[in-house]
Amino acid sequence: MQATSTAQTTPGRRPRNRKAQIALAAAELFCERGYHGVGIDEIAAVVGISGPAVYRHFPNKYAILLHASRELIDTLVTAADEALAVPDEPAERMARLLAATARVSVQRRRVGALYQWQARYLEPAHQGEVRAGLTALVRRITDLLLELRPDLPRPSAVLLSRAALSAIGSISTHRCAIADSRAEQILRSAAWTLLTADLPADVAAPVLLPPGPGQAGSESSGGDRVAGADAAGDDTADDTEVRHVTAGGSGLPDGGSAPMRPGSRREALLTEAVRLFDRLGYHAVSIDDIGRAAGINASGVYRYFPGKADLLAAVYYRAAERLSTSTTSALATASSPADALRRLIDAYVDLTFAHNDLVSVYLAENNNLPAPDRHELRRLQREHVEEWVRLLVTIRPELAANEARLLAHAALNLVMDLGRTTSFNRSNGSEQLVRFLALRMLVP
Repeated sequence: MQATSTAQTTPGRRPRNRKAQIALAAAELFCERGYHGVGIDEIAAVVGISGPAVYRHFPNKYAILLHASRELIDTLVTAADEALAVPDEPAERMARLLAATARVSVQRRRVGALYQWQARYLEPAHQGEVRAGLTALVRRITDLLLELRPDLPRPSAVLLSRAALSAIGSISTHRCAIADSRAEQILRSAAWTLLTADLPADVAAPVLLPPGPGQAGSESSGGDRVAGADAAGDDTADDTEVRHVTAGGSGLPDGGSAPMRPGSRREALLTEAVRLFDRLGYHAVSIDDIGRAAGINASGVYRYFPGKADLLAAVYYRAAERLSTSTTSALATASSPADALRRLIDAYVDLTFAHNDLVSVYLAENNNLPAPDRHELRRLQREHVEEWVRLLVTIRPELAANEARLLAHAALNLVMDLGRTTSFNRSNGSEQLVRFLALRMLVP
C-alpha cells in the first residue's frame, strides 16, 4: 500500500493512488471493527468518496480484503529482500532485516493485525497465498539465522525466527503510545534477543506439524485464522510455522458427548460458542448453530442468553475470570519481583495452552461485544497488562512505563503465536520453551 494516510482528499481530479487509499482505509477499518462490521460506504467516507466510486477499483468488499492482505505480506517480504540484497556479514544482514521488518510493522501498525484475525474470512486458496508469503518471510530469517548459528538445529531456528516475527508484529495488537523510532528500536532488540537465545538443553526441538484436518482452510466456512506461516510443500516441512487446532481448549465442560442435564445446558452453550467462535469467527456463527451443537433448539438458547452478543460477553467474562484467578495465584506466592514475573509468565502460558480457544476468542472478538461489556472487559485486559508492566519497570528500571508496556504486549503475543506454532502440544516440552523465550525476551 503506497498510501500512508486515510485522511479525506479534496474533491476534484482522481488521485493515481486511489486504489491504495481505499485498500488502506479498509484495512484499518477491518482491524478496528472486524471485516463484517465494515460497509463499503464507511470505507468510502474515510477516503472522501462515494460508495459507488469504490466499485471503480474493487468489485466488492471481499476483493478489498484480499488486496489489502496481499499488499501487507508483499510489503513485508519486499522489505526483507531489500535488506538482504547488500552482500555483508550475516550479523549485519540480520540487523538490516530486523530493522526493515520492524519499520514496516510500526508504519503499518493499524493494519498489521489484518493477517492475524481478518484473513480467516478469505477463501481457502487465498488464505494459502497469505500463508505462503509468511512462510517465505520466515524462511529468509531462518536461513540467515543458520548462517549466524550453523550448529542450531533447523527446527529450533524456525521456532526462533517465528518468535522474532511475533515480537515485531505484536505492535499491531495494542494501542500503547510510544514514538515510532523507539518502538522500532525496542522491537528489533527483542527480536535479536530471541534469535540469539540458547534453548534449554533438556528440551528437544518441538515437532512442527504441517496443515491437516482442523487447519486453516479445512472448514467449509473459509477456515481458521492465519496467524503465522505454514508449510508451503513437502520440501519445506521443517519451515512449518503454525498448525491451528481448537480441540479441547475451551476450559469448559465438553458439550455434545453425553445427554445434558438441565443445570449444565448453559455450560454446554458456552462450550460450543467458544469452539465455534474460535473456528469460524463470531459473524459466521448463529444462535441456531450454537444451539444445535449443544443439543438445544434455538428457542431454548434464549432461556439462558438474550442474544448472541450476550453469549459472547459471557465467554469473555469467563476468560477474564480465569485470567484474573491465575494472575492472583501467581503473584500471591512470589518471593520477589523477578519471581513474580516468572510465575506470571508460567500462569499465562499454562492458561493459553490449556484453554487455547477460549483465550483466542478473548483476543479476537472484542469489537463484537456490547458496548458496556466491551469497555469493562478492555479495562480488565489493561489491568492484567499493567501487572506485567509494574514488575518489568521494577526489574528493569531503565525502561519507561510505555517501553515496558510494549514488551509486555510482545510477550503476550509471543505466547499465543508460539502456542499455535507448536499446536498447543502439552506433552513435548513446548510449554517450557514458550515460558523460557517469553522470560528471556523480557529480561535478557
